[in-house]
Amino acid sequence: MSEFLAGKILVVDDERDLARLVEGYLCKAGLEVVVRHNGLEAVAAAREFGPDVLLLDLGLPGLDGIEVCRQVRRFSDCHVLMLTARDDEVDKIVGLSVGADDYVTKPFSPRELVARVQAMLRRARRETSTPSATPVPAGRAHVVGDLTVDESSRQVLLAGNPVVLTRTEFDLLAALAAHPQLVLSRGQLVELVWDAHWSGDEHLVDVHIGRIRKKLHDEAASPRFIHTVRGIGYRMGPGR
Repeated sequence: MSEFLAGKILVVDDERDLARLVEGYLCKAGLEVVVRHNGLEAVAAAREFGPDVLLLDLGLPGLDGIEVCRQVRRFSDCHVLMLTARDDEVDKIVGLSVGADDYVTKPFSPRELVARVQAMLRRARRETSTPSATPVPAGRAHVVGDLTVDESSRQVLLAGNPVVLTRTEFDLLAALAAHPQLVLSRGQLVELVWDAHWSGDEHLVDVHIGRIRKKLHDEAASPRFIHTVRGIGYRMGPGR
């Protein structure tokens, strides 16, 4: 753990021994950590502490992790990493669908978890720049039909109306908009948006793309903006 990045981490897990273990690893990495053990406390702590990253167990007393994530997303764009003991793909998809950025299935390596957190903090640190491998000049806005993706202000406008996206959703949309008509594979999008050393299920890209499409009122069957290239990935369309 040679890389030290400043950041505020909220750990929410009702398994106290595990939460204590994770807290120890994160503190050793130089991070400021607050721990909570139930859903109601988690929402309150997210408001008061203002974390950069929320590590959120799916199965919590009081409010479960899904509801906590849903409520936190109403006032925070912090990165959310779901911790789940469930190997059910439906649970993971539901977690992502309410605004989580990624998930880790228990049991997990605490070192891997710290690496995931550090990757999220690196994204937060570069949030005013493009996630693209080919840098876009500061202040450049990508215009696709009546959709505007502004890299500098991290704002999205659809027909002049603001569209609220999570950080991950914005970064995915910006990566596609920065490369118009270029097909980007899931692996390329993961590398651009998450981290070059990220390891996990590349199909979480599909879930986030689905959320973006819903917010843009972009039908997958007849898309204006995000086109699926079957067996490969996605590309940004002309917006017509």
